[in-house]
Amino acid sequence: MSMTRVLTPVAGRAVALQDVPDPVFSAGMVGYGAAVDPPRGVVDAIAPVTGKLLKLMPHAYVIMTADNVGVLVHLGLDTVTLNGEGFVTHVNQGDELTAGQAVITYDVAAVEAKGLNPIVPVVVMDEREPGNVTVSEAVRSGSDIGSGADLFTANK
Repeated sequence: MSMTRVLTPVAGRAVALQDVPDPVFSAGMVGYGAAVDPPRGVVDAIAPVTGKLLKLMPHAYVIMTADNVGVLVHLGLDTVTLNGEGFVTHVNQGDELTAGQAVITYDVAAVEAKGLNPIVPVVVMDEREPGNVTVSEAVRSGSDIGSGADLFTANK
């Protein structure tokens, strides 16, 4: 069994996944993890784990660790509809990333101005067992969390 520490990609208020106002995330359909409600400004979203950038879209990315743990970071809800507006990518799909490395600059205020929720779900792709994800104290208490802090641990 491997344990993967998943870091917070953006600072903000830690949110339990079931409290994300989108059933695809809150019901764990994509996988289990946690979320962050970011500050209303321009922030850099970082790699929450070290690994290969498997998928890169302006509003989301997936990193696969050496232990084959895929971690999805989704910047806002329904942000695919923005066609990249409000996002600037700094890396390329296929790149090897180090945890903490900037991946996308995210204009949170611009996304919110379009009427979309800027919350950032972070999940272990295809994780069907919620007990395999142990959230941090910040997630349990709904308190503020810094970028790069431990968000949750995934056990595979």
